Amino acid sequence: MMSRLLIGRGLSALATALIPTTLTLAVLRVSGGADGLGLVLACELVPLLVFLPVGGVLADRLPPARVILLADLVRCLAQVAIGAELIAGSGRLAVLAVLSAVSGVAIAFGMPAVPRLVAAVVPGPDRLRVNARIGVVTSVSAVAAPALAGGVALVAGPGWAAALTGVLFAGSALTLGGVRAGASTVDVARLQGETKGFGRELAEGWREVRVRPWFLRGVLGHGVWHLTAGLFLTLGPMAAVRSLGGEGAWVLIAQCGTAGLVVGVLAAPRLPVRRPIVAVQVAAALYALPLAALAVPAPAWAVAGAYFVAMCGLGVLSPLWETVVAQEIPEAALGRVRAFDQLISFASRPFGLAVAAPLAGLTGAAGLLLAGAALVAAANLAAIVRTPGVPPRAALRRRSPVRDPRG
Repeated sequence: MMSRLLIGRGLSALATALIPTTLTLAVLRVSGGADGLGLVLACELVPLLVFLPVGGVLADRLPPARVILLADLVRCLAQVAIGAELIAGSGRLAVLAVLSAVSGVAIAFGMPAVPRLVAAVVPGPDRLRVNARIGVVTSVSAVAAPALAGGVALVAGPGWAAALTGVLFAGSALTLGGVRAGASTVDVARLQGETKGFGRELAEGWREVRVRPWFLRGVLGHGVWHLTAGLFLTLGPMAAVRSLGGEGAWVLIAQCGTAGLVVGVLAAPRLPVRRPIVAVQVAAALYALPLAALAVPAPAWAVAGAYFVAMCGLGVLSPLWETVVAQEIPEAALGRVRAFDQLISFASRPFGLAVAAPLAGLTGAAGLLLAGAALVAAANLAAIVRTPGVPPRAALRRRSPVRDPRG
């Protein structure tokens, strides 16, 4: 089952990573401007943010494999429809926007179910290793997807790239949808006919977040990380072209970041981590390094080195965080809790991308980058302060028993 889980997550990650490049090329061919692209991307993001809490509740109500199966099948159909629209030569912007909105809703329903599926299938002692492998697959997909989508689009057109994305989602749906796990507290409650209203279940999910200060502070710190990443990814290319030696400098910086991410993910299960939450928050705080280096500005090689270290920290952070959260949050509430986590992350990055240029015009790019560096370091290091409910040091070496949130 674990190999099936890895294959399914790999297919889903690659398909997801193909979408931005495919949509960008398709919309630019159709509309010829950035306004249409912004509309289509917003049509995917807004439903995603709106429906994530709903997806979290459903992830805790239903078997996660079934939720993922349906969500990926919907994404498959949406991408095939986009491909058909483009291949037919229509390319109507309104149709692309509606289909992107459908994809956004499907993502909102499917994503919170993934952590539940991993927690249900993978035994506690193996989760860090499996999460690291999933991280490697996701990282490689993020690197390979733009080139793959661009190559298919150039040779055959964006419509065929969208069709390929749909095929990958079909493979993900059939693979992950066939993963079977043992009965959980959620399944037992459902069989016994215990049902609650949506509002009550959502409130219980928030309660699980609120009573764990370590989790809430960590999520907010990671949200600040996503915000400052939006600043760096917007202002970085501009600074590279203007003062670091041109487009080649940015390519060097971006490639070093990718390499750092892969190195961090591979290193995570091998590190002797005794206090995982401390390691996670310090890793997130490392993003201050490239922000400060870009603000100076340091030479391109120094910015690239700082970005390598920061992304290496992210590579360590991701599997550690996934593992600790899965062990410390009751399985019956994991979907709702992770939906809150994902909501903060998905909202923060686009916001950072959107405000970077206007704020830089008001404060100057250097001042904004230095403020971002101070903010990401302070927000994440402050989360380390010991408070009641911080997971024990042995959190990565043992499996916490599943609790029933009803007490």
